[in-house]
Amino acid sequence: MADAASQVLLGSGLTILSQPLMYVKVLIQVGYEPLPPTIGRNIFGRQVCQLPGLFCYAQHIASIDGKRGLFTGLTPRLCSGVLGTVVHGKVLQHYQECDKAEESGSGYVQKEVSSSFDRVIKETTREMMARSAATLITHPFHVITLRSMVQFIGRESKYCGLCDSIATIYREEGILGFFAGLIPRLLGDIISLWLCNSLAYLVNTYALDSGVSTMNEMKSYSQAVTGFFASMLTYPFVLVSNLMAVNNCGLAGGCPPYSPVYSSWIDCWCMLQKEGNMSRGNSLFFRKVPFGKTYCCDLRMLI
Repeated sequence: MADAASQVLLGSGLTILSQPLMYVKVLIQVGYEPLPPTIGRNIFGRQVCQLPGLFCYAQHIASIDGKRGLFTGLTPRLCSGVLGTVVHGKVLQHYQECDKAEESGSGYVQKEVSSSFDRVIKETTREMMARSAATLITHPFHVITLRSMVQFIGRESKYCGLCDSIATIYREEGILGFFAGLIPRLLGDIISLWLCNSLAYLVNTYALDSGVSTMNEMKSYSQAVTGFFASMLTYPFVLVSNLMAVNNCGLAGGCPPYSPVYSSWIDCWCMLQKEGNMSRGNSLFFRKVPFGKTYCCDLRMLI
């Protein structure tokens, strides 16, 4: 119990701290660019025309809604985080209890120690089920969070309170409205998890020397690196999921003429791929001008 409480408190603290970052990221993902590009320098020191980064974007939001405005959508996101942590823990606890029941059952026979690969598959499958259950239960709060952020674009107040937002979605879209964008989000989580654990297993088994004294530390680093790599590869699923969550929901940021109406998440994926925007919002600092966009940026200053 104490373990679960500490996880909830830690997760809630990180959620509060990262809320402004997510707010900016979501607005960039939907294509909202209120500020013109500026002349800056890339990682190689060369002058380039680039879009404002995280801090300039956050400053723009704060100048309109105040610093408190940077925490728009925090309440449903906190509910999602707390509920997700509890559900995730309950599912894993259920699997652990099943294992104990098998071991303490009558006629118990000592099983042969399974291979490390079989153990990885077993643990990854259980983690997948726990994450999927948590995502399924908390997705309605995720949808409300995104829509409360995106309404900044049109200065609407349609999704302000948690209860009012739930009533609005149910009245206009029914039960399915709470699960807009769920499929690409689930697919992204599952693919990312299997990629991360599989790559970590391969690195730890075949690339690292088991005789090294810092073996445990190296394995933890490899897990972090492979996790980052997997999240980069599956980022398009996150982008498509967020876009579908706000698509045609009655907000300016999710309707024409600002944003096209997608018939399905596959249609959204194909259109983003065609436009070359599959990584939109992935970077919050060195942001290049998207292909096909026109801005008033004096390119003569780059010469």
